[in-house]
Amino acid sequence: MTVPAFEEYVPAIDCICAGCAAQRRTAAGAPPVRYGGHPAAHGARRALVLVTAAGVVLGSGAVEAASAASAAGATGDRAAEAAGAVRADADGDSPQGGPGPLQGGGASGPPSSTTTTPKLRKSSRADIINRAKKWVSAQVPYSMTKYWPDGYRQDCSGFVSMAWNLPGNEWTGSLAAFGTRIAREELQPGDILLFHNPADPSKGSHVTIFGGWTDYTHTHYTAYEQTKPHTRKKKTPMAYWTNSGNYVAYRYKGLSGGSSGSGSSVTGFPGAGKFGPGASNAHVTRLGRMLVERGGKRFYRVGPGPGWGEADRLATRAFQKAQGWKGKEADGIPGPDTWRLLVNGTGHDIPGTGNGSGGGSGTGAGHGDSNPDSKFPGRGYFRPGQSNSHVDRLGRQLVKKGFGKYYTSGPGPRWTEADRRNVEAFQRAQGWRGGAADGYPGPETWRRLFG
Repeated sequence: MTVPAFEEYVPAIDCICAGCAAQRRTAAGAPPVRYGGHPAAHGARRALVLVTAAGVVLGSGAVEAASAASAAGATGDRAAEAAGAVRADADGDSPQGGPGPLQGGGASGPPSSTTTTPKLRKSSRADIINRAKKWVSAQVPYSMTKYWPDGYRQDCSGFVSMAWNLPGNEWTGSLAAFGTRIAREELQPGDILLFHNPADPSKGSHVTIFGGWTDYTHTHYTAYEQTKPHTRKKKTPMAYWTNSGNYVAYRYKGLSGGSSGSGSSVTGFPGAGKFGPGASNAHVTRLGRMLVERGGKRFYRVGPGPGWGEADRLATRAFQKAQGWKGKEADGIPGPDTWRLLVNGTGHDIPGTGNGSGGGSGTGAGHGDSNPDSKFPGRGYFRPGQSNSHVDRLGRQLVKKGFGKYYTSGPGPRWTEADRRNVEAFQRAQGWRGGAADGYPGPETWRRLFG
């Protein structure tokens, strides 16, 4: 009997243990080299095919043993997943298929392309979120090889392809071609947060759909995503549980007009009619909270709340005057520019009265201090994803004051969770609690650190 000649030989391919069998399954399912896969995975797939062919010729004993081990490993994986052993929060465990056309009953229209972007189908934000919700309701099982009846692959990139109504199945290496890169501060429902690891696409690459901020601090958002064991909607830290700094925000190029979907956080200006005497709605509450965050706490004896009051008008006017506006531009009624500065955390904070009250949003601006570092630069510099000299200076001062225990390295110019926790520790040392000790520096926090 003639023994087949092997072009490639991988010693571990002969091992019949469950561990090696699992490694061979993983390598065989990795993206091809032309889609960014690792050449070693290609070699493992090729060797696996050769050894399987050799097993047919040489006898079935070893192959049957390997198959049994492989089956045992697969059964163990399913049992572990059923028992909840697979951590849904751990990214890097979301292998995906490469670009390809729709499959099954959903196969219609032109195939997907990785080199040229086909004509995009128009979708509103509400359309995108509603399609995402369908998979959440159906609890579509995670799979990099299976396809849902709508034709889309049941992995993270297939899920986004479906929600964006793309003509084919894309992957994390090609989805960016269908979107426009935006800043994280500009995220709105229906946009995505994408991390593609070109060095090793199967390691950490993932994508989620942004469903709206969960609160005014913009540290967490509602994420719609396809992950093990099935599609989910979950409150998620910005930008993700791990590899957070590598996620990039994109907006679908085919976006059309429409609402943001029910339950979404709307960052657009709701209109001047929502504010003023007699108004009572959630927008007034949100305005008040943002004004408190920017130094307007002293205007509110109670609240903020949904009913428009004199406190709202005075705080709004103080914020407008802090921008250098006068006359009708500082009438105490928010317009699009006022709203934009508040939502994005930019512009100048409301100057304090020097009474030393308040915490994270504090009121003492300290602008008269002879120390130039005591001038608070504004809250917009201290947000997830920000990188600037103010963050670096803050971190060094925290260490100097004895509040640097959360730094494992640094501090540095990029805002991190370690910065936030150290600021929170400092604020709590001042006796502040609740929103006054949220870990984000305000004018009074800055004054006490540098004054």
